Amino acid sequence: MLKGIPGIISPELLKILMEMGHGDELVIADGNFPAASIAKRLVRCDGHNVPELLDAVLKFFPLDSYAEAPVALMAVVPGDTVKPIIWDTYKEIVKKHEPVTNKIEFVERFAFYERAKNAYAVVATGEKALYANIIIKKGVVVE
Repeated sequence: MLKGIPGIISPELLKILMEMGHGDELVIADGNFPAASIAKRLVRCDGHNVPELLDAVLKFFPLDSYAEAPVALMAVVPGDTVKPIIWDTYKEIVKKHEPVTNKIEFVERFAFYERAKNAYAVVATGEKALYANIIIKKGVVVE
């Protein structure tokens, strides 16, 4: 155990976050996401939900200020009537940690899968909300 690191961040996830560099992307995926078949590096966080994990990660993870939108969400498939209320929670969490660099883009489902294949890592959660997948792009730590 270390001081100041939320217990939800496993040693494996902490290692991944430390390895990532500027421009690398991290996918935090819901329970329906095909994480194992897509991920270059897979981190299991079963039993946890995306919002609590996103909040913990963004305490350490600067978003890319050079990217037009450092956060990406999987867009609702045309014709689907789902209204992802979890997105409002994500917007609040992102804005809390990044008051300026917090633009969010919406990516078509299959384009999201392709982008996830190129992500540095995929974090698989037990999140049950639909359309709860999120990609965050790492920025530069400035102190």
